[in-house]
Amino acid sequence: MKPEITLPATTFTQQFSSTPRGARLARMSAVRQLVAWGWPHDSETCGNAALLVAELAANAARHGRVPGRDFRLCLTLVTGPDRPDPAVLRIDVSDARGEKVPVRGGGEAEPGAECGRGLLLVDALATRWGTEPRDPVGKTVWAELSLACD
Repeated sequence: MKPEITLPATTFTQQFSSTPRGARLARMSAVRQLVAWGWPHDSETCGNAALLVAELAANAARHGRVPGRDFRLCLTLVTGPDRPDPAVLRIDVSDARGEKVPVRGGGEAEPGAECGRGLLLVDALATRWGTEPRDPVGKTVWAELSLACD
């Protein structure tokens, strides 16, 4: 009998300033990392991951901002025979505001409003998502994306 081998997770982590520019750089860095892991830049996987990172990073910069504190992006590529999916990208965005937790289905955006629909996008694209407290302060908002071999 052939032994099962579980491949280790591959991880990318970086701090970004809690600003719109930091959120944009987080999105660009995520796409660059997925390309380095083998997904084409113009693939559906890169596009979906970019949208998820953009939304979570923008929320961290806008709602999770504490002056003088950055947010952290962590991408984890998890593969192996013990996974139900061929591969999963876990996106963690951590900020310093633990008391401001996003709420699933938190309400409707006003017609014509420029914001308020981002978590609907996360809900639609992510296989699953949620939040968890971050030690010693803050929170992590995470999303998982099943990766296609596109």
